[in-house]
Amino acid sequence: MQQATAFSTGPLTPDVESFLGFCRVEKGLAGNTIYSYRSDLERFIESIHVLAGAKSTGDLGQEDLSRHVESLYKAGLSPRSIARHITTLRNFFKFVMREGTVQTDPTEFLASPKQWSTLPKYLNREELERLLAAPPLASASGIRDRSMLELLYATGLRVSELCGLPLAAVEREMGVLKVTGKGNKQRLVPFGETAGQALDEYLRAGRPQFLKGRASRYLFVTARGGPMARQSFWRLLRGYGLKAGIRRRLTPHVVRHSFATHLVEGGADLRSVQIMLGHADISTTQVYTHVAQRRLRETIEQHHPRA
Repeated sequence: MQQATAFSTGPLTPDVESFLGFCRVEKGLAGNTIYSYRSDLERFIESIHVLAGAKSTGDLGQEDLSRHVESLYKAGLSPRSIARHITTLRNFFKFVMREGTVQTDPTEFLASPKQWSTLPKYLNREELERLLAAPPLASASGIRDRSMLELLYATGLRVSELCGLPLAAVEREMGVLKVTGKGNKQRLVPFGETAGQALDEYLRAGRPQFLKGRASRYLFVTARGGPMARQSFWRLLRGYGLKAGIRRRLTPHVVRHSFATHLVEGGADLRSVQIMLGHADISTTQVYTHVAQRRLRETIEQHHPRA
């Protein structure tokens, strides 16, 4: 995770630090989320200092926040970034209202920018077969990478969840993983026998070669004995994608989307997919019904004689 920057001192700073502490300790939000909140709020503090002077949180009104959001547009931020920034502000002011610092919410009438809704990118089954077969099994790293790819597609884990899996998370007899996701929420995610066999081979012939007698609490390790870093796995995945002939941009999230899309196409119910993905709201999972509908349309257009 990137190193957080320090806030410049000012009347807003104590409320912001209290909010970040609340998110970290009471809500248990992930470090990357905390970093995003901190980055957005640091920009907010600097902007308010320029636009409104040394106002305290309770003195800020709707006009101050509107001018701040206008400054984001002028700075050339994308609609997605501005929408995220506004979400941060709403969460912050919801917190300070609960704490009694402000009496009315100045973000109430802030309009989020319109964004084009894009369907998630995913791989078809043939592409995935080539990707999963790309790591060579003649080395410990190839055995580990094959196991990571198989498990990623078998479970739809986030890359941070995959790289941070402890060895104790694997319930091999039951064929499930005990995963701790966003907000420290735990869930059980099943995996199939193919992924299980790849995992068995890694635990037998791959992991011991990396550790050389050392102990590690992590499932997937490097030559130094530590966990695989997310950025390292991204690079590995891109390399295997090119080897498999996949020229478009390939990320762990594309494999996660492929897992969910193929489940829905196969008839899985959305509630089950939601639980396995660790989505807090089923509306996030519903995008995969649109993917399945688009796939049906393409199938009809390609194969029906009167399409």
